[in-house]
Amino acid sequence: MIVTVKNSGPKNYVMKIISVLALVTMFTAYYFHMSDEFSSSQDRDKISPQNIEEMKREDSKKVERLIFKEVETAVDLIGQEYIQDVKIVKNKILLVCDTSANLDALKVRYGTLALIKNDLNNIKIVIDIKYIIESKYNEN
Repeated sequence: MIVTVKNSGPKNYVMKIISVLALVTMFTAYYFHMSDEFSSSQDRDKISPQNIEEMKREDSKKVERLIFKEVETAVDLIGQEYIQDVKIVKNKILLVCDTSANLDALKVRYGTLALIKNDLNNIKIVIDIKYIIESKYNEN
């Protein structure tokens, strides 16, 4: 037979009240602390429209530089003397070069991102730079 002794005296009652009050105090302190943190983070995150425009301009300049670097790299890989024309259309670079150009280095660097079409007069190469720019933009 198991016998349990319940101590329902005033000492046990006082301990329950103290523990409940401590719990309520902790939750209240946590609530006020988090509300202060949230309000201060909102103050820091406020950005004026002028700052947004400046950030957009900086981002567009950065993307332009990245595209220019990729075009330079592609031209260097083929050889500048073989290039006839370079165009940027949407998210792609279009390179038109002579039929005697060596494209092995370009194939190694860009792989499946480069589409190569051989014509009688020239070779047309289209390089999809969307993923290249995204990866380099996020890297910096």
